[in-house]
Amino acid sequence: MQFYKGKHALITGVAGFLGSHLADTLLSYGAKVVGIDNFLTGNKDNLSLAQSKDNFKFLEVDAIKDPTEYPIETYLINSLGTHNLLQYMLKAQPLARFIFASTSEVYGNPSQHPQTEQYWGNVNPNGLRSCYDESKRLGETICGVHFRNYNLDIRIVRIFNTYGPRMDPKDGRVIPDLVMQALQNQPLTVYGDGDQTRSFCYVSDLIQGILLYGSTEYLQGETVNIGNPNEMTINSVAEQIKSITGSASPIEHLALPADDPVKRKPDISKAKVLLGWKPEVSFTEGLKKTIEYFTKFL
Repeated sequence: MQFYKGKHALITGVAGFLGSHLADTLLSYGAKVVGIDNFLTGNKDNLSLAQSKDNFKFLEVDAIKDPTEYPIETYLINSLGTHNLLQYMLKAQPLARFIFASTSEVYGNPSQHPQTEQYWGNVNPNGLRSCYDESKRLGETICGVHFRNYNLDIRIVRIFNTYGPRMDPKDGRVIPDLVMQALQNQPLTVYGDGDQTRSFCYVSDLIQGILLYGSTEYLQGETVNIGNPNEMTINSVAEQIKSITGSASPIEHLALPADDPVKRKPDISKAKVLLGWKPEVSFTEGLKKTIEYFTKFL
């Protein structure tokens, strides 16, 4: 995208799955990227391409300056970390654009389906997942305050389930778990009856949606869903992974975790209208590329 050529971009969590893909794409467009990460969950290997570029600079920084246990780290980085970045922007770069990476988890276990940006969600404020869900919701609140009170150009993107190369094979998400189990001919663990649904967006589609959002004029203060509306059951995902890998692994059903959403599907009407965006990569195509990546961990 021509818009990003010569622009300066700061990416927090740059060594993560999405952050590293975002950095590589911005660098390919000619942007000058500064990436920060504390490597709590990021992977240095994800930065191998970025660090070969002259227009990339990496800083090992903790945005909250006080590393703690993971649940605490999670809610601090999404709340205090966001506040700190916006305060810096207010003082040093008031004309910059800020994109907050929110999540479909702000919708909780939704009573509205599919989920639109106007839906306020159904979230347990004190559950096992609340350190993430509620801190992202608070992060959105912090963004709203800085937009309304200080007129900063802040945009919120609600990211739905995303998959692709560079995912951590041990991060506990459904696709890495099932793929690694299939490749190792272990039982595929499906939680609950497997009829709960998710909608998976391939990483390149997601990055394009985010960058279109960042480059489109007059969208400050907006909140936009970015995801793939192709809804499928977890049982279906497991069967497709078995088919592509040729695995003979049985499917093993385990107890459903607390507060696990029963269904998840984005309404992307707003993204289509404002950005002219929709996902292009089919689940089968993206899954093949993802499985190919995971074979290196065998």
